[in-house]
Amino acid sequence: MSKSKKFWDNASKNYDNTEERFEYIHSKSRENAKKYLNDGDIVLDFGCGTGTTSCELSSHVKQIHAIDISPKMIEIAKEKAIVNKVENVNFEHGEIFDKKYEKESFDKILAFNMLHTVPDPHLVLNKINELLKPEGLFISITPCLRDKMSFLVSMQIQLVRIMCKVGIIPVPIRRLKSIELDDLMVKGNFKTVETEKIYKDASSYFIVAKKV
Repeated sequence: MSKSKKFWDNASKNYDNTEERFEYIHSKSRENAKKYLNDGDIVLDFGCGTGTTSCELSSHVKQIHAIDISPKMIEIAKEKAIVNKVENVNFEHGEIFDKKYEKESFDKILAFNMLHTVPDPHLVLNKINELLKPEGLFISITPCLRDKMSFLVSMQIQLVRIMCKVGIIPVPIRRLKSIELDDLMVKGNFKTVETEKIYKDASSYFIVAKKV
């Protein structure tokens, strides 16, 4: 098992509790996303975590393929689906670069709170563009750790940076600004449809972008 998988497996136990303080951001981004979903959509939820977003959005689409590199996250997500009687979400341990995903096979692709943790965001955006159908939408929300944040969150981020440097956190957590995400969309051959800066102790950037 890779170090990153082990890290996220360990984090899965308290993941939902640690995310509660940012629930306003999470809820707002999910409500924003619903405006762009249709009953016939086939959706990929990339980095689905414990499945909260997939379960909530499931009633707005035909089917969701939800993937995460952490098997433990997927176990929790499957339990949520059973409890909430969600039947059109397929939770699976996997990565977006798995060969089983064919070109132009998804109407929408979601990436919530994870673009700042991938090894190569440009490579990921290119793959997302490849997997989307013509004029398909990429919907994301990403923490901007170089934009506005509370003093407490700022201190926590400094601690996280130290833990990353010494290898305690084996994940490349980037301190992005919203303008860098705008640039990422352009270089990934996307045209921005909507953006919104959402703030609650920390800044996050919601983006809807169309494949071009």
